[in-house]
Amino acid sequence: MIGEVFVADTIEHSGSRRDFLYYATAGTGAVVTAGAVWPLVDQMNPSADVKALSSIRVDIDGMEPGTQLTVKWLGKPVFIRRRTEEEIAEARAVALSDLPDQSARNNNIEGLDASDENRSLDEAGEWLVMMGVCTHLGCVPLGDGAGEFHGWFCPCHGSHYDTSGRIRKGPAPENLPVPVAQFVDDSTIKLG
Repeated sequence: MIGEVFVADTIEHSGSRRDFLYYATAGTGAVVTAGAVWPLVDQMNPSADVKALSSIRVDIDGMEPGTQLTVKWLGKPVFIRRRTEEEIAEARAVALSDLPDQSARNNNIEGLDASDENRSLDEAGEWLVMMGVCTHLGCVPLGDGAGEFHGWFCPCHGSHYDTSGRIRKGPAPENLPVPVAQFVDDSTIKLG
């Protein structure tokens, strides 16, 4: 009797119609689920108009020192300023210890301090490109020498930025960020 039980337990089970139906149903369910989920995942990709605006070229030909151009990029204002020698000298005279935010916030060169040389687009410091959104609550600061530090001033809550776009006074916690930007030629800056 013990031998018969042992023999019955060791017989291998061959596939049956029921096993086939289980596997076929599971396979069909997986294909149907993937077909239903794919459109949901695919719709999260950026649309063609967003991809087209991910980088823009800005014509800066004819901008005089001391002038500012504001362009819209990715739905936000970007300040492009051609600074005067006085503005550059004023920004470079500031000690890093006087700055509330000592990070450059420059997406072109990560991890550097907030010295003016690390925030300007060119070595001479003449060109400054920054996102025109106050880092406090997202307002758009006034430019053209506004505020106590002759740079930008956010009248909504009183944030003052210097001529390098660094926060100097007020509730804003960070410097105005510098987006990815580069010169394409002498008269064109590419954002993005």
